[in-house]
Amino acid sequence: MKLWGGRFKKAENKLMEDFNSSLSFDRTLYYEDIQGSTAHVKMLTKCGILTEEECKSILEGLNSILLDIENGNLEIEGDYEDIHSFVEMNLIQRIGQVGKKLHTSRSRNDQVAVDLRLYAKGKAFEVIENIEALQDTIVKLGQENNCIMPGYTHLQRAQVVTFKHHIMAYYNMLMRDKKRVLNAIEILDESPLGCCALAGTTYNIDRSFTAKELGFKKPVDNFLDGVSDRDYVIELLSCFSIMMMHLSRLSEELILWSSKEFDFIEIDDEFSTGSSIMPQKKNPDAAELIRGKTGRVYGSLIALLTTMKGIPLAYNKDMQEDKEQFFNSLDTILSCLKIMRGMLSSLKVKKENTFNAVKKGFLNATEAADYLVNKGMPFRDAHKVIGEIVLYCEGKNKAIEDISLDELNKFSELFGEDVYGFIDYSNTLNRGIKVELK
Repeated sequence: MKLWGGRFKKAENKLMEDFNSSLSFDRTLYYEDIQGSTAHVKMLTKCGILTEEECKSILEGLNSILLDIENGNLEIEGDYEDIHSFVEMNLIQRIGQVGKKLHTSRSRNDQVAVDLRLYAKGKAFEVIENIEALQDTIVKLGQENNCIMPGYTHLQRAQVVTFKHHIMAYYNMLMRDKKRVLNAIEILDESPLGCCALAGTTYNIDRSFTAKELGFKKPVDNFLDGVSDRDYVIELLSCFSIMMMHLSRLSEELILWSSKEFDFIEIDDEFSTGSSIMPQKKNPDAAELIRGKTGRVYGSLIALLTTMKGIPLAYNKDMQEDKEQFFNSLDTILSCLKIMRGMLSSLKVKKENTFNAVKKGFLNATEAADYLVNKGMPFRDAHKVIGEIVLYCEGKNKAIEDISLDELNKFSELFGEDVYGFIDYSNTLNRGIKVELK
């Protein structure tokens, strides 16, 4: 069923019809399409373009379509080009010729633009809610596991930290993610309804009324830009890509930490799988899937950037490619946020193992060098002395704090009994926290 065709002599090729149809995916926008049409009809009535009776009939028809869709009494399917033609043709079938007035002073170009903006705005807030829920889980996990563990650089044990401090780094990453999404919402919060195809309409309409009715802060300033702008989709995809990068980094750490080589954590059975051949295996598949799905979101961002880079103003059908990329990435980021929250909320931290890894890693070596510096030795000389002590300890299979003062004095007479308190892991942590708070 077509909403156009008067200037055509031949029917559309069936292959082209299927190729052109977007109903299979833009059906997702049914609520926003009816929401936008409802605001449009109210505005037409306010401006005297439709009568009160026509308005009532159309609104009742639109509302009945929405209720039937949501109750499962009306399937979004059939020989329709898109969700817009589906809604309009069903409206005409229900209320007759007056339904054809719905499209007065409107184009599918501004119609799809407003639908997608409404959807993107609502879903962006849903993403923020899930970010905040994951942040709450991270805070709780950190508070319950404020235990000593190694901090790493180059995947080598570097300095002593706490599990709480480590996991809270991801809280801060997510905070930046949240700010980026909020910024994207602020920028996209303008209504393109009333731009029509690209240059407005001859009707005396009220674009500010529809913008307010739909919850936008204002109408867009330029009609051509209004119907051809997909920056907000690209920006949200960029936000999602950075967010997935953060979730992938956390997933990588969970995968490493759950291995027997680290053995710092245990991922709950609910978020693990087994092997079809090796009965001893417990695989961190939830984390691996998040890590793997990151590329899918990256791909959507690059795909849409590539689609948009060569399009002249204003609307072109290439832009139909925006929806599948956005919908897919949105579903991916929401599911990954929820899965990560589930994993972390049920995570078990093996505190004894993290502490033992600290002792074996000479993670108070820097503090031992600082001790000598405080006693007057230049840092480079202190660095050399402590390096020699580490070699000595490795040969003895001991930690620095386990060797005697006599042994330490063989390397430098500056060592005193107070060195043991200075290089105690808890004390080094407390000094680090004081520096960080400053």
